[in-house]
Amino acid sequence: MKKAVLFLLFIVALSGISCTDRDDNVETVDIRIKNVSSVTFDEVQVGGEEMIHENIAPDKFSEYLEYETAYRYAYIQIKSGAEVYTLQPFDFVGETPLAIGVYTYELDIDEEGNVLLNFVIDF
Repeated sequence: MKKAVLFLLFIVALSGISCTDRDDNVETVDIRIKNVSSVTFDEVQVGGEEMIHENIAPDKFSEYLEYETAYRYAYIQIKSGAEVYTLQPFDFVGETPLAIGVYTYELDIDEEGNVLLNFVIDF
C-alpha cells in the first residue's frame, strides 16, 4: 500500500512538471533575428512595417517581434555603424503567408555586401 501511494505521488509530481515551449501559446507570427555575420547589427528592419530589431551582436539572437503577416523571406535593411545593407525581394507572387508560429531569420552579409537570409522554423 505504501508503495502504491508513493507511486501515485510520483506520477502526480511528474504530471505537474510540464515543459512549455515558446510556441505553446503563440497567437501571431513571431520572428527573431540571428546574426550569423561578423559585424554587430545596430538595427534590422524587417518588412515595410516599422519592425526594428536592435543591437544584435555576432552569433546572437534578437527578441521575437509579432508580425501581422510575414513570409519565408522579406525586405531586410541592416544598419551596422555607418553601413546600410539591404535585401529587396521583387515580389511575393506565389508565396503563402507564414502560419501562426515562431521563426528565425538568420542573416549574414557576404563579401560584396549582399544580405543573405536563411529561414528557420523554431520548435
